[in-house]
Amino acid sequence: MALLFYYFYNWIVMKKTYLTFVLILISISLFAQNGNGVNSSVFKSGEWFQFRIHYGPFNASYATMQLNETNYKGKSVYHVIGKGTTTGLARLFFKVDDNYESYFDKVDGKPYRFIRQIDEGGYTKDLEILFNHEVNSAIAYDRKRKKDTTLTIPVGVQDMMSAFYYFRNNVEFNKLKYGDDFVIDMILDDDEIFKFKMRYLGKEVLRTKFGKVETLKFRPYVQSGRVFKAKESLTVWISNDENRAPVRIKASLRVGSIVADLEGFKGLKNSFKIIMN
Repeated sequence: MALLFYYFYNWIVMKKTYLTFVLILISISLFAQNGNGVNSSVFKSGEWFQFRIHYGPFNASYATMQLNETNYKGKSVYHVIGKGTTTGLARLFFKVDDNYESYFDKVDGKPYRFIRQIDEGGYTKDLEILFNHEVNSAIAYDRKRKKDTTLTIPVGVQDMMSAFYYFRNNVEFNKLKYGDDFVIDMILDDDEIFKFKMRYLGKEVLRTKFGKVETLKFRPYVQSGRVFKAKESLTVWISNDENRAPVRIKASLRVGSIVADLEGFKGLKNSFKIIMN
């Protein structure tokens, strides 16, 4: 919410095993919902988040999300940039330098352009996706393989960056009940549209570097495999205020767990609420 970073960044946790932190961070930040509607946006240009991803006591990487206004094809839009890099000892074992960008509508949140440029331990990708919502299609340009792919997109589709901001404004959060599920159509690559599912698990107070914060807890459902222990191995906590900011993300792996904590923020439209007692 991906994002979420979204929303984590890759680093080695055991031989030949890595985790795509950007996808987890920004994607599971999708449900930083508010429900006020786009006419009362919970964010503004200049909003910035930084996350520290750590494995036990060891820092693994940092991720940032920066939102600004820009011009795209003569239209004023939002432009978000998500960046991540491994740091310290983690970088010696597994170098990650990732860049994700999205240009999306300031009124209804639909994406116009998505960029995914990654270098993850030698695995690289340079992808650009242009959306044409009038004809329900998108063209994905794979710069590395010099390949273009046309995809049919459903109404309401989001890329992994724009989705974080879309849901912060467009889901009725105050009506959520424990166990409620949400599904969104998302595009990440040039091969398919996939459905991303989240479940609401109630409220929880967390101790953070900023103090105690009341949060809303969600469980994203991911495919189990050689990295995650099970499809329910991810948990995300969102601030229970008008910002709906990702506060903590935890991924249980086959060996230990990785945690992403909100490390810094600025440019928030609303006050970040701290429990004083």
